[in-house]
Amino acid sequence: MIAPTVGHYVFTRADGQPLDFIPGQFIQVHFSYADGTATRRSYSLANLHDHALGPGESVEIAVSYVPGGSATALFEGLDIGGEVQASGPFGRFCLQPGDHNGRYLLIATGTGVTPYRAMLPALATLIRERGIEVILLQGARNLGELLYHDEFRAFADAHPEFRYLPCLSRGLPDAAHPEMRHGYVQQFLAEIGPDPARDIAYLCGNPDMVDATFEALKETELPVPQIRREKYVSSK
Repeated sequence: MIAPTVGHYVFTRADGQPLDFIPGQFIQVHFSYADGTATRRSYSLANLHDHALGPGESVEIAVSYVPGGSATALFEGLDIGGEVQASGPFGRFCLQPGDHNGRYLLIATGTGVTPYRAMLPALATLIRERGIEVILLQGARNLGELLYHDEFRAFADAHPEFRYLPCLSRGLPDAAHPEMRHGYVQQFLAEIGPDPARDIAYLCGNPDMVDATFEALKETELPVPQIRREKYVSSK
């Protein structure tokens, strides 16, 4: 458990085959409701990924628990060695090779920060090779729900070009880091000053946050093609 209602799960392919994916992509886990109806849930891959995953290498995802949820029951019922059926990878919420921007604005709430964890090795390369800057605005209610917080802080400490701004809606802890903010991620856009001439923004997480931040970024005149979105919907 990496938060009170979020589990970090590690799998390997049962067929022994490799899995290659682009940071930002997701897999779909297939299962059935109690009445036998087939369904699936999507989970971004959380691996700190900088190469193809060879045979036997782990596949990592973060799973939000929803009270009474069928997917929650599936994952909570897994023992070590348990199997799930999955397909993928899918998705285009990725860093694009043709980008020529000077800065990325990565904005997330909840498990929406998962793809940004997977992007860290690629961002380190872009910082080194292109001199880009990165700002990560991560929203949560409190410190205990701030997923992968220590990893993002360590990355920021090691890369001055990467600025990490955790935003806590229910107040700051004692001795909070100077870069920690009290409020919602969209409240701090003015502080980072979105710049249409150099910024590409990524929005991932709660649909209300994604919509509100999308509108706020448009008001700063950031062109819509420079705003990439992925909404996470909790579902039973």
